[in-house]
Amino acid sequence: MDAPPTVPLHPTGSDKLWSILSHLSFYIGLPFFLPLIVYLVMRKESAYVSDNAREALNFHISIIIYALCCIPLTLIFIGFPLLVLIGAGSFILAIVAAIKASDGGVYRYPLTLRLVH
Repeated sequence: MDAPPTVPLHPTGSDKLWSILSHLSFYIGLPFFLPLIVYLVMRKESAYVSDNAREALNFHISIIIYALCCIPLTLIFIGFPLLVLIGAGSFILAIVAAIKASDGGVYRYPLTLRLVH
């Protein structure tokens, strides 16, 4: 099991903003790309932003993989409810993660593949 990421005690305002935007990138039309760019740019500057962007990136990659796995299942009609469940879950979890990031923490998404370390 992975240990929870370490974060500073008091992240700055811009660190919080980049962290929140990483989690909410799906809503602004840049899923996967914004967390990737934020992670690559900020990984050496801020551990807090890096941890949040990495979590968001892993979550978005996992959602894409899960959705791609559901596409063949639409042929037997189980894929449609699973896609709706994935969409609703990702909507809710991204908001929870953004709230946690605004409080100065890092949210660990459940059922997320940790592909980016």
